[in-house]
Amino acid sequence: MARSFALLLEEIEGWLDRGPDNEAALEILKLMGIGRFEPYWLDEGRLYCETLPMGREPALPHGHRVMQFLWEALDRAPLGLMINFAVPLRRMLATRIFGACGTGFFCEEEVRFNFARTLFVGDNVFINRGAFLDTKGGLRIGDSAGIAEFVRIFTHSHSEASHIDRAYREVVVGARAKVYSGAVIMPGVTIGEEAIVAANALVNEDVPPGMVVAGTPAKVIRERRSEGRSGDDLDHIWLF
Repeated sequence: MARSFALLLEEIEGWLDRGPDNEAALEILKLMGIGRFEPYWLDEGRLYCETLPMGREPALPHGHRVMQFLWEALDRAPLGLMINFAVPLRRMLATRIFGACGTGFFCEEEVRFNFARTLFVGDNVFINRGAFLDTKGGLRIGDSAGIAEFVRIFTHSHSEASHIDRAYREVVVGARAKVYSGAVIMPGVTIGEEAIVAANALVNEDVPPGMVVAGTPAKVIRERRSEGRSGDDLDHIWLF
């Protein structure tokens, strides 16, 4: 008998609550509609983040690496196209592997991060498809903030004299801020609450709260046209 998405997600959540171990991961892959997968691949394979220098200190707990693997595997499964299945599953994974994940998290397909434990997400955050989140230096996204398609956020840089010499600087996206499509956020930037970053902007300096920035490099062009609204009255309700 066919199972509803609700029952399918309930079964997956049960397996996730186990840690998960390799057995749980294989069962979840089957439930996601992914076919043959050898158990030893989970032990011998390495995720990209595990090959990075910071990935070795400390080592990624096995349960976390399995769940991060499942996050990326979902995008390669047909069920990953079903929004009422994929979004709740990403939310289940995020609450278990992110540094913090609030309620109402809505994440589209092909969103990549390198270290989940240094990603902190507030309530009702929306991340659209194709966003790349470099979390090596730490990334915090405030309540009801929105990250649009193909945004790139960087939290580390390399010395020009030696590529091995790195600097890590946290990025903060304030509550109810909006970062529009294709924008690039550089290490150490804080985007103030209720600010807006225009599409394709390159942001290398802090953005004051309630302001709109645009350009390369981004500059303040005006105040947000909030019509006297603030907080929840700005209606940052993401697709639900």
